[in-house]
Amino acid sequence: MIPLFASSLTPYYDRLSEALDRVARSGRYILGPEVDFFEEEFARYMGVRHCVGVANGTDALTIALRALGVGPGDEVVMPSFTFYATAEAALVLGARPVFCDIDLDTFCVTPDTVRAALTPRTKAIVPVDLFGNAAPIIELRELGVPVVEDAAQAAGAALGGKRVGALGDVATFSFFPSKNLPCLGDGGAIVTDDDELAERARILRFHGTKDKVTFTDVGYNSRLDELQAAVLRILLPELDGWTERRRAVAAAYERLGMGEHATLPQPTQGAEHAYHLYVVRTERELPVGRGYYRTPVHRQPAVAADVELPATEEAARTNFALPMGTDLTEDQVREVVEACASGST
Repeated sequence: MIPLFASSLTPYYDRLSEALDRVARSGRYILGPEVDFFEEEFARYMGVRHCVGVANGTDALTIALRALGVGPGDEVVMPSFTFYATAEAALVLGARPVFCDIDLDTFCVTPDTVRAALTPRTKAIVPVDLFGNAAPIIELRELGVPVVEDAAQAAGAALGGKRVGALGDVATFSFFPSKNLPCLGDGGAIVTDDDELAERARILRFHGTKDKVTFTDVGYNSRLDELQAAVLRILLPELDGWTERRRAVAAAYERLGMGEHATLPQPTQGAEHAYHLYVVRTERELPVGRGYYRTPVHRQPAVAADVELPATEEAARTNFALPMGTDLTEDQVREVVEACASGST
C-alpha cells in the first residue's frame, strides 16, 4: 500500500543520531546554542529578522496572537476549513473566532471573504496556508488589520517571490513529524520582522520573564528544545530540494491524468505551492487516500458557530488527499491514478 505521507528520514539517520548524541553529551537541553543557531538559520532562510522557537505549532499561534494584544472579547477572522488548532489558539485567549469562507480551487480565504467578516472588534486576521498553498497574504494586509499567517503546513512555499511566512505581520510554523520541515517530536516557531512582537513572544514563551528573576506576564512554558533544534538544523538545508520533489510529484499527477477523475488543486495566483498534501475534489469516494476536515471547525462541538459557509461545506464534503511526499515515485503516482480510474485499491 502506498502511504499517504510518502517521505522518509532514513537517509539522515546517521547524521541525526550524531546530532542527538552531541546534544545529549553537552548537558545543554533548554534554550541553548542549538536553538540560537536554528533561530538564526531559519530567520535567514525566511528572509526575516526574527525567529522564536516554541514547543509546537499551536503554541506558536497562541503566543503570536497574544503578542499582538489579542485577548478576551476580541474577534479573530479565520477560515473554518482548517485544523482545529487555528481556532483553539484564539479561544484559549478568550477571543472569538469569526469564520469566513474559502475559495474552492485554492482551499484558502480570499480578500472578499475576509472583508465580509470584519467588524470593529476584529483584532487580527489568521489566514491559513492550507495543504502547502499560499493564502493571498499581500492583498489581505491591505485590509488594514494585523495578519497572523498560519503557515504550519507551508514551509517551502512562496508567493510573489517571497517565502510563505515572511508575508504577514507575523507567521507561525509547526515542525510536527509529518510536516514538510519535520523534527522528531513537537516543535514550532514564530517568525516576524517586528522587533517588539519578537521580544513579546520570547518573554511569553518563557513564563513571562526575560531573566528568570522578574516576571512581567503570566506566560507559557513553551520552548523549542535543543534536541529538536539540532534535528531541524540538519534538515533545513534539505527543504528546498524536498519542495521541488513535491512539486514534481504534483506535476506527475496532472501529467498522468488525475484531472480526468477529480478536480486538481490550484495554487493561489502568484504562488509556488509546497504540497504538504495533494488534495483533490471529487463527488465519489476514491480508493486511495483520505478526506480531511470532514467536520469543519465551525461545526465542531467546542465551537458550534452559526454561520453559512457554502464553499467550506463543499470542500469538507468533497476533498480527498492523495499520497504525497519526497519518496513517491512516478510509478507509484501512476498506480494511484490507475486505481482512481478503476475504483480499485
